[in-house]
Amino acid sequence: MNKRAKSILTYIFVIVVIAAAIAAWWKLRPAGLPAGIVAGNGRIEATEIDIAAKAPGRITEILAREGDFVQANTIVARMDTLVLRAQQAEAKAQVRRAEYAYQTAKSIVVQRNSEQAAARAVVAQRQAELDAARKRLKRTQTLAGEGASAQQELDDDRARVLSAEAAVSAARAQVAAASAGIEAAKSEVVESESVIEAAQATVARLQADIDDSELKAPRDGRVQYRVAEPGEVLDAGGRVLNMVDLADVYMTFFLPTEAAGKVALGSDIRLVLDAIPDFVIPAHASFVASVAQFTPKTVETESERLKLMFRVRARIDPGLLKQHLEQIKTGLPGMAYVKLDPASAWPAELEIRLP
Repeated sequence: MNKRAKSILTYIFVIVVIAAAIAAWWKLRPAGLPAGIVAGNGRIEATEIDIAAKAPGRITEILAREGDFVQANTIVARMDTLVLRAQQAEAKAQVRRAEYAYQTAKSIVVQRNSEQAAARAVVAQRQAELDAARKRLKRTQTLAGEGASAQQELDDDRARVLSAEAAVSAARAQVAAASAGIEAAKSEVVESESVIEAAQATVARLQADIDDSELKAPRDGRVQYRVAEPGEVLDAGGRVLNMVDLADVYMTFFLPTEAAGKVALGSDIRLVLDAIPDFVIPAHASFVASVAQFTPKTVETESERLKLMFRVRARIDPGLLKQHLEQIKTGLPGMAYVKLDPASAWPAELEIRLP
């Protein structure tokens, strides 16, 4: 009798529990959804972001803990930069050396210009001497023709003209050499400028690598996991932290073909979470899958086509999320109610109620 009584009591207890569960489900589920409103179950999700090292290196410090809220551009971890700073110091020395070479090249250009000016002055002097020698030769030729001058003087004047012509040619060659020297010096200046720019670019690149060694949160969000710890050596792209973007929170749920085909992007949606059933959160449809998630092996009949389920994403307004950052929890299950007909009115149970 005791065993039978215990069995009966256990049976009654199970029935009571089931009845209570059904009653709770009916209480949480808005009854009598009007036409134009459909429902689907899903879970709250958020965009996940990995904060990773750009270059291989050792972690020196992690400033964020799991569960911490961080703002965009907040430093959450640091990588070792000793090697990078040494390379940058070397690059800065290269810049200084290139700048010295540039100044030297510019001074050589000035020197070559002076040499060219001096060579041109010599050309002018030699040209004047040549003109004087030609005039004297002309007078001597006239006098020699009249018998008033000796043949020896005529020959000497001719030799002076030839010597003056050679001197002019030599002076002009000096001008040409000076011009070539100027061009060579100018090319040295250009080369020095290029070396400076290359060295400065190296300094800037190393500074960028040093800046990237301070790992920053790309957006406002909450740290979920510490994937690595200080002292660990990571490869390029090695993850340090994982965070969720609390400005991009949504619920993913599924609707059958007939309902999914009527959901427009931007459609009004209400979310009711199991953890806080007394609140109704507004959202809107931000995504409707173009491919069914559950597809029979062979789609031939209308009934089989109706089995297809399409993924829908209900995105919560970022402004609303910002007001309730502390209350946001990913992974929470709940129901999504979609208004297919804009003319339909939300029932009282689905009017917006926020914490």
